[in-house]
Amino acid sequence: MILMIRNMLIVAAIITSFCASTLAKTIYFARYDWTVKSGNNIGPGPNSWDEDNVWIDENGFLHLILSKRDGQWYCAQVSMLHRLGFGRYQFWVTGRIDQLDSNVVFGLFNYPPPDVGPDGTHEIDIEFARWGKPSASIGNYTVWPVKKGLNSAHHFFSVELSGDNTTQRFIWGPTSVSFQSLVGHVDDDTGEFAVWRHQPVDAANFGGDNPMPVEMNLWLFKGQPPQNGQEVELIVRSFNFAPK
Repeated sequence: MILMIRNMLIVAAIITSFCASTLAKTIYFARYDWTVKSGNNIGPGPNSWDEDNVWIDENGFLHLILSKRDGQWYCAQVSMLHRLGFGRYQFWVTGRIDQLDSNVVFGLFNYPPPDVGPDGTHEIDIEFARWGKPSASIGNYTVWPVKKGLNSAHHFFSVELSGDNTTQRFIWGPTSVSFQSLVGHVDDDTGEFAVWRHQPVDAANFGGDNPMPVEMNLWLFKGQPPQNGQEVELIVRSFNFAPK
């Protein structure tokens, strides 16, 4: 009887998990399907996430919103249902990423599903965040190792813009990851204001070769509200992937 009850509980948990995943809001953006994060006290942060903080406008642009309602802050995140491998990842962003509050984080990255690796591994990040320190540089490029116990590689840079539009890009290959940030929405190298190439000696342990979903998010560092108390809206006008 105990074994039967245990099996019934396992089946119920599987059904609940399946139903939750199928009920998650899905959007279509840049020729891919994406799930929208929703829930409370969930990482990163931890934070509260609202599917209504993500929407597609009449031009097909993706909007990510950080908002406050009834005293609670809500963040935004989308995760691609498809997995992408080596290639060029390019994002056209609209919004003053150089003026984000020191507790606000904007991320463009790929992320390992559980079958690829745990949190803090494999990931390749472009992030704009000061991690709670107003005087810190806001630009962050990061490459995480393929297993725990190895240090991640970072490059930090300052950003000073005169307009809203930037191009964010990383090129992931078997032996290196190259990053670029450029003024305007471009496909070439015009207007480059930050660049970094990570080419470790032991490439197999840094970057890996497993295809992963792309994710984009707008959230609060350690779940702390913006010090300036302002809501934020950023727009991703385009995402483009070119396999390598």
